[in-house]
Amino acid sequence: MNVNTLPPALAQPLGRRLVLATLSFCLLFSLATVALRSWHAWANGLATMDSELALIDQVFQGPLAKAIWELDHDNLDTQLDSAAQAAPVGRLLLNIPRPGRADEVIERRREGFSAVGPAPVLVRELAVAPYPGAREVVGSLTLEGDPALLRRRLWREMVSILLTQLVQSLALAGLIMAMFNRLVTVHVKHIARHLGELGPDNLGQRLRLARPKRRNDELDLLEGRINALQANMAEYLERHRLAEQALASNRDQLAEQVAQRTAELREANQRLERLARHDPLTGLANRRQFDEIKEQEFRRAIRGGLPLAVLMCDVDFFKRYNDTYGHAHGDDCLRQVAHLLAQHFSGTGEVVARLGGEEFAVLLPGTNVEQARQAAERLRESLAQRRLPHTGSPISPWVTMSIGIAQFDVELASFDQLLQRADHALYRAKGAGRDRVGQWPG
Repeated sequence: MNVNTLPPALAQPLGRRLVLATLSFCLLFSLATVALRSWHAWANGLATMDSELALIDQVFQGPLAKAIWELDHDNLDTQLDSAAQAAPVGRLLLNIPRPGRADEVIERRREGFSAVGPAPVLVRELAVAPYPGAREVVGSLTLEGDPALLRRRLWREMVSILLTQLVQSLALAGLIMAMFNRLVTVHVKHIARHLGELGPDNLGQRLRLARPKRRNDELDLLEGRINALQANMAEYLERHRLAEQALASNRDQLAEQVAQRTAELREANQRLERLARHDPLTGLANRRQFDEIKEQEFRRAIRGGLPLAVLMCDVDFFKRYNDTYGHAHGDDCLRQVAHLLAQHFSGTGEVVARLGGEEFAVLLPGTNVEQARQAAERLRESLAQRRLPHTGSPISPWVTMSIGIAQFDVELASFDQLLQRADHALYRAKGAGRDRVGQWPG
């Protein structure tokens, strides 16, 4: 994007951000400085007022004590009024003890004075010397400082501090912005214009900053890196052009190879999918596919209240068959049994799976136990009609099968319980002499 077409919302000069950062720092620094200097000013104000109260006490202590001793009420009032008019005094209390009765308390208060607050308080005894070597206490003087005056003094000091810090911050920000504009902003804008005008056809145009001399600073480093980047890009584009020419000459051959590899990969994925979900010996569904389908049918039976039956089928005395005829013939026997199962149970939703060895399972959705029993009997009879020789069987000269049946009911919590019932029915059929159909419940 050309730098001159940048939307105004994105135009945030670095100089402005630097000034804002400087002003923010100066503000925080000023606040800390004002707080510290205000604390010092407050402490100095308290000390100053304390000294002023002590000076007032020195000036009026003698005259007040003399007026009390001489019972000169007019002079006493005059002295109290004069002391109360002193700038730092907020309230004046004169306590005169009277023998045999309550002490007399005289108060002078500045207008607007409501409380002592943080201002200092000075308490002094008033005493006279009626004759040499004697000292008689005639009362006590309490001078309370004026908090309002203390706050006004502090406020004037804070205003002076704030103004000083503000002027310093503004001057510093202005100086920083002027220097930044001269040393950085002008050259950054030049770099932005140069980059905005770059294209594949003018990568050889080098960047040159209008600076009096090379200073080996960050801008010089940036200038060198941009020029190096342009040279690398030009070299890369040339190599890319040559590579595109070479690629164009071989594109058709590459597309054909990709198509061929894609077809091979798709075929391999399909084979893997078949191997993952089907038994390699019989071609029936394997245990993995059976487990996936059984849960779906179990949930469908629960939701719809539909019948669901399961057959567990086992070839009788199959180990003896292998021992008699060999494993190759045993595998052929299992394939014929699987083919027979697939022929009998090919309806919609019916699934025949080899669970392992000579054991098969049949999932019959929408089938009640009576229908399942009839189908199992037909299967057993069809196997008998095949007359597959089995001289090692003690119950028949032909291959036979025992079958167990179980039907879904709402009391079952999982399909595995239904499968266990069919398995128990299979064991009953084996225990009853094999070559028969067992049912749960018996």
